[in-house]
Amino acid sequence: MEHVERSSSLAQEVVTEAAAVAPTFEDLFAAQHERLYRALYLIVGNGPEAEELMQDAFLKVFERWDRVEDPTAYLYRCAMNAARSRFRRLTIAAKRTLTPGQQEDAFSLADLRDEVVRALRSLPERQRLALVLLDLLDYRSDEAAGVMRVRAATVRSLASQGRATLKSTLEIDHER
Repeated sequence: MEHVERSSSLAQEVVTEAAAVAPTFEDLFAAQHERLYRALYLIVGNGPEAEELMQDAFLKVFERWDRVEDPTAYLYRCAMNAARSRFRRLTIAAKRTLTPGQQEDAFSLADLRDEVVRALRSLPERQRLALVLLDLLDYRSDEAAGVMRVRAATVRSLASQGRATLKSTLEIDHER
């Protein structure tokens, strides 16, 4: 009996020590916020951006505090992943804005639109309706079938035939 009491009191001591040793979120913040800010500042080179990344990382740790085994490692991993993601987004945005695109000619766009409208008008009415419902209005084939009062397979067939006719009509016009 004495052995059981000793082991239970020993277990209570271990739990009490673990609770005393286990850091709280506030302890983590106090110990790591300045160091993490400096690291992020060196990476991004901008104080407000480093602060924002740091706050986001601490928020992620706080949200998952009870599930994270090593909060400090998780904090730095979140911060570095966020910094990488931000650089990736900025790189993509810079490429989009700095890459010269083709100059759009308003007249050629109007000519193309007119050409497509004429080609659509040359299609039989059912093919034209199927194409408009499926491709321009983004109906599913079963929804378009309800509008046209035919089976979904018929709508898909009509649209396929219409696309083939449009393709050949527009290719012939471009060859001229």
